[in-house]
Order: sequence, then structure tokens, then C-alpha cells
Amino acid sequence: MIPAEEKIHSIALTQVPGIGPVWGRKLIEGMGSAENVFRLRNELPDRIPGVHRRLIETLDCPQALEFARREYDFTRKNNICCLTLADPAYPERLRECDDAPLVLYYKGNADLNAIRVLSMVGTRKATEYGKGLCLRFLEELRHLCPEVLVVSGLAYGIDIHSHRAALKNDFATVGVLAHGLDRIYPYVHRQTAVEMLEKGGLLTEFPSGTNPDRHNFVSRNRIIAGMSDATLVVESAAKGGSLITAEIAGGYNRDCFAFPGRVTDEQSAGCNHLLRDHKAALIESAEDLVWAMKWAADRSDPASVHAVQASLFADLTPEEEAVVALLRERGEMQINMLVVATDIPVYKLSALLFEMEMKGIIRTLAGGVYRLG
Repeated sequence: MIPAEEKIHSIALTQVPGIGPVWGRKLIEGMGSAENVFRLRNELPDRIPGVHRRLIETLDCPQALEFARREYDFTRKNNICCLTLADPAYPERLRECDDAPLVLYYKGNADLNAIRVLSMVGTRKATEYGKGLCLRFLEELRHLCPEVLVVSGLAYGIDIHSHRAALKNDFATVGVLAHGLDRIYPYVHRQTAVEMLEKGGLLTEFPSGTNPDRHNFVSRNRIIAGMSDATLVVESAAKGGSLITAEIAGGYNRDCFAFPGRVTDEQSAGCNHLLRDHKAALIESAEDLVWAMKWAADRSDPASVHAVQASLFADLTPEEEAVVALLRERGEMQINMLVVATDIPVYKLSALLFEMEMKGIIRTLAGGVYRLG
């Protein structure tokens, strides 16, 4: 469990002028904790290359700590989870991204590290075609791969229709917000947000009191892209936030898909351009996505699903045995979940998994997910 003081100092670091998520992360990693960044700030230039001594003065920021303590009290009173980068519940896929938020505020019960996570985004001016795609796609996906976590932004248009279609089809769904958890914007989506808290949740990097300003939505989009295995653009005009999300997803080396539309449809122009420029793969159904992501649900007997030739296990190392035991128990695991469960450093585990794959002991799926071969 992350100590309260570490969470408070992590929040404080987000409030220090001039320190964004990239530098904040370097400071935490270099000093071992956010608390040490403040407490041992005089040692920063000696311990972290490139740190200027002016940063010491910048970190002498009592107002940031005062704000952080108030915000932490707010989270506790309102049953909000305050997740730092070191928290096991922090989205592992997002943690891989260099600009991952230092702190996330989360309310809900969905597993942010679900084995399969899909973001669905699109225009705020959704047509009947786009709304219908959301519903039909998730109806199909329910029968093919029912354990997917659906992520979107709770905005007008495709976002809210994706959330509602997910709820209707019994998917867990998480809304990533561009403001604090002391409000819901737009207000007309409040009832859907309440329903999402029962099966899903609400997530944001912004503390309470933050307004839904325009630039916050761009920042929010990187979370949607980063915490997902793949991004699906359902419907988009030639310009829009969903195209930014798709670009970010590509930058994170995540899969991106888009539904095509008629060339005369204004709200399909963005999707068609993504497909034309090879920035997204074309899909027409949930089956297309499941096939592309190798998410096909295996309906055979569990014992045969995970069966591996006995000879392959004759000379396993203790670390290989630990990986095999976990995959036998859980079926499939993302690499960062394996890092946490095995306590093997990611650089060492990556090499180990590669060797095991070459031996035929395991196989890799999309999104850095592994299962027994």
C-alpha cells in the first residue's frame, strides 16, 4: 500500500510550476519517491543529471503541499482512489508511456488493468450511422469477447453512446474526464455516469475544482489512448479530438482501427483519412477487431487450452516456473502485470519471455499479453 504522505507529495509535485509529468517522473525515479523529491531537494543536482539548482528553489513550494493535503482529504471523504505511478491499481499500459500522469483520481469498481481494454472515440456530432455502429459493434463483441473494458470520454456524441452501449451489453466501462471528480460535464450525462460507477468508473488526472477547459480535453485524450490496447474511431469529421487520440495511440505503438464511411459523409471524413493514410486499420465488425487483436475466445476445455508438452517443463528455471504457474492460474496476463506478480525487473522479464516463446512454452497476443502456448 502506498503511504498517505507519498500520495500527498505526488499530488504536490503536479502543482509545482514548470514540472510536468515527464520531469516529475524522472525526479521520482531518481530520488526513489515523491516525498524524497521535496525532502531531499538539495541533493537533486548531485543525484539526477540535468537538474539545475533553480529547481531546488522551485520545489520550496509550501502552497503546493497545502493544496495536496486538502485534495487528499477530499479524496478520502468522497471514496476516491488516489493512484500514484507506484500503485498496483494504476493502469499498467498507461504507466509504460513517458508522459503518464503522476497521479490519477479514480472512482468505480472496474479493473483498470483488465486483460483487454478498448477505447472507443469519435465525433461529438454523431449521426444515426455512428450511434448504430456503437450499439451493433458492442452487441457483437459481447458474444465474441465479453470481458473487454470499454474506455471513452463521457463527451457528447460517440463517447456517450459508446458508454451506454457498453452498459446495455454488460461491459465494464470507464469514462476519462477533463475535469475533477467534484462534477460531471456535461451535466446531462450525469445519470449515465452514475450507472457507470456501478459497473465501470470515472477516471481523471485533474484535481477537484478543475474546470473542463479546452486544453484539458487534449491532455485527457492521451490517457484514453495510453490505458488501452487499441483505439477504435467510430465516426469522425476531418478534424476533431478523436483524431488526436488516434495519433497519440499510434505514437504509443498501440493498435488503431476505424469504421469506414461514405466519401460524401462529413462525419466520416476523419475515419476515411485515417484509413487512407494507413494510420488505422479498417474494420466492419467486432469479429474483424477480435481477429486483428487475436482476442478470439477459446471455447475448448480449459485444461486443453493451457496444455503444453510435458517435455518443455522438464528443465524450467525457477523464474520460468513462476511465469508458467501464473499463466496456468490466470490464463492470460499483460507483461506489466507479470512484472508485479513475479517481482522480476521488466528488462529481465522481457528477455525471459522471449526465450520461453522461442521454446514454445508461451505465446504472445496483442497488447503485450501472454498465455501458455
